[in-house]
Amino acid sequence: MPVRYQEKIITLWAVFLLGTLFHTQLGLMPLFHGQDVAISHAQGTRDIAWIFWLMLVFFAIPMIAMIATLFTASKPYRKLHFGMTCIFSLLNFFHVVADLRVQPIVWYQIVLMVLLFLIGLLLNGVSWQWMQERTQSKLWERANS
Repeated sequence: MPVRYQEKIITLWAVFLLGTLFHTQLGLMPLFHGQDVAISHAQGTRDIAWIFWLMLVFFAIPMIAMIATLFTASKPYRKLHFGMTCIFSLLNFFHVVADLRVQPIVWYQIVLMVLLFLIGLLLNGVSWQWMQERTQSKLWERANS
């Protein structure tokens, strides 16, 4: 059975996005129990508007990566994609650390973020393999010819 890195990558990005959406949804769950979810230290919508833009970028990049991965397998794109997955893993790690500093610690969010971090590491691994694919096959062909 041939390894289909693009399918694995797209699936992992989809799982990552679903987990990220669930992370956001979990933050809103207190609303269903009559509790407040407002940020008490916010001074106004202009002060937190940049957070929503960053969230948009954080959601849009994986969506664009899924589409690009479906339609291209060029070596430059594979290198860019691998670098992007590494950046996302770093961001997820720092997000876990930041969530651990929020008091009280919301452990179900921590568990979800650690799971997302691990999915990100798996995505790093598959991306690395995809990036190395043609290089390894060319070396194999040269060694066996």
